[in-house]
Amino acid sequence: MREIGAFNIDTLFGETRQDYGHVSNKETNFGTATLVSLDKNMIIKNYPVHLSFDWNRNEESAMIVVRDFDRLKGKELVATIGFFDGVHLGHRFLIDEMKEIAKARNLPSAVITFPEHPRAVLHADYQPKLLNSFEEKLQQLETTGVDYCIVLDFTIELSRLSAKEFITSILAKSLHVKTLLIGYDHRFGHDRTDGFEQYVVYGTECGIEVLKASPYDEGNTAVSSSEIRKLLQAGNVAEAAYLLTYPYQLLGHIVSGYKVGRTLGFPTANIRVDEPFKVIPGIGVYAVWVEVEGERYKGMLYIGDRPTLNNGKDISMEVNILDFSGDIYNDSIRVSFVQYVRGDIKFDSLEELKAQLEKDRCTVNNLL
Repeated sequence: MREIGAFNIDTLFGETRQDYGHVSNKETNFGTATLVSLDKNMIIKNYPVHLSFDWNRNEESAMIVVRDFDRLKGKELVATIGFFDGVHLGHRFLIDEMKEIAKARNLPSAVITFPEHPRAVLHADYQPKLLNSFEEKLQQLETTGVDYCIVLDFTIELSRLSAKEFITSILAKSLHVKTLLIGYDHRFGHDRTDGFEQYVVYGTECGIEVLKASPYDEGNTAVSSSEIRKLLQAGNVAEAAYLLTYPYQLLGHIVSGYKVGRTLGFPTANIRVDEPFKVIPGIGVYAVWVEVEGERYKGMLYIGDRPTLNNGKDISMEVNILDFSGDIYNDSIRVSFVQYVRGDIKFDSLEELKAQLEKDRCTVNNLL
């Protein structure tokens, strides 16, 4: 993503910075960077970064993120529009069809998306449950091979536009869309009263060819962001990964915990998730990949309220990192969910808990 920088650090620190770095693991796209502020007052070495990068694409073909629409002047685009939470199989099917149309017309392809969930803008008390942070969504969109990602701020004013006004003033005049591929069941515009037939008429009036996407059929499996959220909340992370096309991930920081695990021989890193609206998988034990300090490890992750310890009803997330030792408090950590291992159990003693953890570790070792 050329526009936001190799490591997407401008948005992390809120100011322009020089950035240098390398990818230390080509398989996981996980690496470290040295960040240097322009005034040289702060240097952070080996800051962990996760790169979504297609190793077969060169710099010239990387997805360009567009926030300033003046950059689109003089261009004609084939585009599709949506929130694309998760960038799952259904989204990728739509984007692939859009790319084929763009190729046939010898035009660049573009996805138009929003940095915030539209309902969160319209309803202040709405708290969305998301599969991706906005940065993660950009990373996943880049893996589709699309040419442009156009970031359109969803505002109250935008929500009041009719479908005709949106197509005419936004898609045609501002974004220079020449061909628009509409998702099979997608509607837009104030009150969403118009349908595909009306979109075609509005598009024709302002020079946009409007096409309806083919329906995506993955057997009897529903493919939608809401269905994937349900799977995660039920602990079915393997099925969710299949529909997402990648393991579900959480990025966070390591915080202080109860420190009981270390007395049992299973020290854990307690995780505070960075994105408050991300979906948290259901209560239980999971086999996960852990990325910390630029390296990847096997992990045994627990989500629950620790019933054996009687610590109340607060839900915590902690991971025992296999074959790892070191002080990583306050460090960044990423976990990728691979398989549900078991549910939460209240044991009669810490000895029983320790014996089960030994079994869990063997299970995780065999799964990963």
